[in-house]
Amino acid sequence: MKKKVLTVMLVVAMCLGLAACASKEEPKKEEPKKETESKDSVKDKGKLMMATTTSTEDTGLLDYLKPLFKEDTGWDLEWNAVGTGEALKMGENGDVDVVLVHAKTSEEEFIANGYGVERFPVMYNDFVVIGPKEPIAKTEDINAVFTQIINDQLPFVSRGDDSGTDKKEKKIWSELGLDPASDPNYVESGQGMGATITMADEQKAYCLTDRGTWLKQSKDATLDSELEIICEGDKNLLNQYGVIAVNPEKYPELNNEGANDFIEWICSDKIQKLIGEYGIDEYGQALFTPNAGTDS
Repeated sequence: MKKKVLTVMLVVAMCLGLAACASKEEPKKEEPKKETESKDSVKDKGKLMMATTTSTEDTGLLDYLKPLFKEDTGWDLEWNAVGTGEALKMGENGDVDVVLVHAKTSEEEFIANGYGVERFPVMYNDFVVIGPKEPIAKTEDINAVFTQIINDQLPFVSRGDDSGTDKKEKKIWSELGLDPASDPNYVESGQGMGATITMADEQKAYCLTDRGTWLKQSKDATLDSELEIICEGDKNLLNQYGVIAVNPEKYPELNNEGANDFIEWICSDKIQKLIGEYGIDEYGQALFTPNAGTDS
């Protein structure tokens, strides 16, 4: 009898022990918090409108930089690619927040007249003369090339659009005391650099172009004739680009915050490095050389 009682008591004790263990809830494992936003993500801030020269678009540089700028700052960069003269005019009219162009004298006038805040150098490449390899022999002397074009009445296609390239070309003629209109084979395209190169190709003519657009156009486009670089390396052919925020005191409604963010971003070491590498893999050389922080 005692054994039976003892056995029952042991069974009851075991049941109570198991019940007690079962009643103890296991601590809940904390599920990792789902991050709704990456630490590096940037809030969408809206649109930044820029006026710029055709070469920054024709070379593909802006298409390359646009998503990086959005990722780093939250601003969605949009632009109108026109000649430098027209780009600065858009700034004067308050149609854009920032300008990226390449005609230093005109840029300084833009600021002096109260339309721009401050000019910052960004990058440079150089101008080259392209055309048939005969009758002009390859040379570094731009004055000799332009003089021969007039003297021999050779075909020449000018942009004729008040762009930075057009301003440079007209300045060379003026300094030489030459009138390009005296050449019956001198024509103006009134178009951007890419279209002007195509026109020169069709007419087997010479033209002044920035090196970056020529490198991209000659590789990517199907050119009928065998144009090549005839003149390069003249110290007078440097092609400097500058960026300027449109004056918010004149146009308070403009996106001055975005303009300043863009200037700081494109002049930063990170983006300057990317600009200096752009084009090397595809074209064998960089299309632009960064030089933010200089007095160019």
